Formats: sequence, C-alpha cells, structure tokens
Amino acid sequence: MRFAKAHAYGNDFLYVEAAAAGDADLPRLAREMCDRHTGVGADGLIVFRMLDEGASMALFNADGGRAEVSGNGVRGLAALLVRAHPAAAITIQTDAGPKRLTVEGASDGRPVFRAAMGLPRDLRQVAVTAAGETLQAVVMDFGNPQCVVLGRLPDRARFERLGAVLERHALFPNGTNVEFAEVDTSGDVRILIWERGVGPTQSSGTGSCASLVAAAAFGGGRRDATVMAPGGPQRVEWRDDTVYLTGWAEVVCDGDWLRAVPPYSRR
Repeated sequence: MRFAKAHAYGNDFLYVEAAAAGDADLPRLAREMCDRHTGVGADGLIVFRMLDEGASMALFNADGGRAEVSGNGVRGLAALLVRAHPAAAITIQTDAGPKRLTVEGASDGRPVFRAAMGLPRDLRQVAVTAAGETLQAVVMDFGNPQCVVLGRLPDRARFERLGAVLERHALFPNGTNVEFAEVDTSGDVRILIWERGVGPTQSSGTGSCASLVAAAAFGGGRRDATVMAPGGPQRVEWRDDTVYLTGWAEVVCDGDWLRAVPPYSRR
C-alpha cells in the first residue's frame, strides 16, 4: 500500500488514498502505521479522496481514535496535492467542514498556506480541577474540542501530569486537545501542546488557533499574533469571518507499507 509522509513544524502525518486502503480497519491501521518503533511513526493517519477542487479526508490519531480536523494535517495534505498538481487554492473537506487554503509563497522550498479554519463555538472560561490543582481553563469547539490553560508555561513534569488528566477530564466526554499558553510582552503567544490521542506534539494548527483565541479573549493578547510552539512559529489571525492560520508544510517521503493491511471486521 502506497503512502506519503508530511509534517508542519514537526506535527507529522501519514497519508493514504482511500482506494489504496480499501476495506481496512482504519483505527487499527493508524495504530500500526503511526507507531514510532514498529511502524513508520506519526501523530496521525489521514485517509483521503481526490476531489475536483482538492480532497476530502478522514483523520485518525496515533491511538486509532477518530478526530474531526487538524490544521497541520490539512496543510500537509495540501502540500501533497500541490506537489502533484500546482494550484493557487485548495479546499479540503473535513469532518469539521470545508477548509479553504491559499498558497502564499514558499519558505525554504516548502509551500506556505493561509488556511481559513472557521470560528470558535461555545467559547467560555471555566474552573477545572485536575491532578490536585484548580485551573481557569478556556474551552471551545474549534471544529475539535480545545482546552487552553493561560499563564506561565509549566515545567515538563507538570505539563505531562496536567495534560494527561485534562485530556480525559469528565468535562470532555469525547476527550480534548490541551494547550498551555503564555502571552509574552509583545502580545505574541508561546504554547505547549498535549494532543488528544497522541500526547505531547511539536505543533498543532487548531491548537495554535485556539490558543490565540483564548489569549485574545481572556489573556490580553492580540487578535493577530505569532503563536510559537516547540516546532516553530505560525501566524494566527482572528477575523470577523474566520480564523486564519498561516504556515508551511512539507512532504518528506513516499513509501510502501509492506505489512498486510488489517481488514475491517463487523464483529
């Protein structure tokens, strides 16, 4: 089975066309392919179908769980598409609705995209008790569930402790993505990411968007700022019509998956 691998700022995904996947057990396939020791290694698997104006996609996190959307995953798919068929704009159909990406140029040979990611829904600040701490968290639906903790970034031990507990907190029946976000003196935002079904990640497109929204709504941040994740900076703009995410993505390899593809079972 043919696949490609792409990443945006270290947030990496494997891409397989739906026709090649056939009747595979996609959650199991995601777990096998994304394993960093016995598979190819990635934060998620994206199964896609080509469409006239772009593609549709289904996203599975590294643990096999279905996810609604990934900003970096969408951009990686766009990079894969424009490599084969150059275009000025692409629409990716996701479980969180269509995402429109325009090509803004290139950075070190990697295409740069400005993606219209939609607007947050049910944005609010809540008190959450996790791992023995009571936190003020900003929660929202950004096409996927997001929980942002504003304030000084935690050390590694606290980050891992709180991230794991918040991901599966009772407040989030389907789990949530977690970001810790600190607004610096210039109004830009630094973040750490605990991704649902993955754990710590180098970057997150939707997480960067959610962090900017939380910082602007409750933390004194700007509505147009740089969001710095461990993997690098992305620009996020919270406009009246949508939140725009701008950054690069690159395809790093093509390959053949030689292991038997696990068949779907109705049992």
